[in-house]
Amino acid sequence: MSASARTICRLDALEDPGSSAFTLGSGPWPLRGFLVRRGDDVFAYVNRCPHAGHPLNMRPHEFLTPDRAWILCNSHGAIFEIAGGRCVAGPCVGRALTAIEVVVRDGWVVLGEDPDALIARHA
Repeated sequence: MSASARTICRLDALEDPGSSAFTLGSGPWPLRGFLVRRGDDVFAYVNRCPHAGHPLNMRPHEFLTPDRAWILCNSHGAIFEIAGGRCVAGPCVGRALTAIEVVVRDGWVVLGEDPDALIARHA
């Protein structure tokens, strides 16, 4: 897999703190994920609520609480830690979002593993 296929976006394209959706693959079942930036740290998760299995956001790129301190499932109000994705309030307390490994390399947010493997496992 080429390095460009692993690249999601530039770090400076993400607000701090902020979030952004991304899609890997094509067709009817691509992997939908999202990034959350806090300082120089970036966290990535599969965009699927552990409570109901549907996307967390209702509007594009909106995954955070209004104060941008937590990840929010907009359907049932579950609240998740940014680092680690553990649910701390709502219908899935104690469960966690599915993390996707990413690294920041030369100002770019890059997947830590092969996109095809991620799609096969999580899409």
